[in-house]
Amino acid sequence: MQVQSQAQVQVQAQEQSPVQVHQHQIWDQLLKQFVSETGLVNYSGFKKNSARLDQYLELLQQNPVQESWSRSQRLAYWINAYNAFTVKLIVDHYPVASIRDIQRPWARKFIHFGDLSYSLDQIENQIIRPEFMEPRIHFALVCAAVSCPNLLNQAYLPEKLNEQLDQQTRYFINESGKNKLSPNLVELSKLFSWYGTDFTERGTLIDFINQYSEQPISDKAKIKYLEYNWDLNDSTFFDVR
Repeated sequence: MQVQSQAQVQVQAQEQSPVQVHQHQIWDQLLKQFVSETGLVNYSGFKKNSARLDQYLELLQQNPVQESWSRSQRLAYWINAYNAFTVKLIVDHYPVASIRDIQRPWARKFIHFGDLSYSLDQIENQIIRPEFMEPRIHFALVCAAVSCPNLLNQAYLPEKLNEQLDQQTRYFINESGKNKLSPNLVELSKLFSWYGTDFTERGTLIDFINQYSEQPISDKAKIKYLEYNWDLNDSTFFDVR
């Protein structure tokens, strides 16, 4: 029987790691265990299992995005990374009432890939938005607040990504706690104001909403924006039934 050298074993491990990254298995297991179907998060459970979360983040950090990866592989990687590091930020400061109680939560460079350090803001606004120009990412990226898009209780996967982004967009737009829709008046999440240009590349904001809305909206409908609730989306404080 041929005995493999340590170097050969290491090479094989490195070759297998990208496959593990694209499966996002550890993150998927954590999400299924600690996130409800309605997107409420058991941060206490995440904190008790922080070693598993750190294991997943280390896997991401050891396997940064490669140009050879497909568009879906790269985008799924960045969405999962953004969300997992957001959970990590909350867990490291938990218990906390709001992400905004953490000093400079989106500007702090606590995400490390090799010699490079990133903030959540950089990942969203310097990588994901300009590289992919995909408006639906705004309903996949989370900010740990009640008014934010729900954290999906499964990992984003390259082979399911388009379906998952459609699902999250449709859910967010039609969720009455996030938006209030009627034919002649729409009261929208401030996400649509903050990132307005991302939704109007191919038409008006109403055109974008109508692609996913269960309520047809007039193109002359009046638009208002709702107050944003920054309370932590913690299942401890809400009924998760």
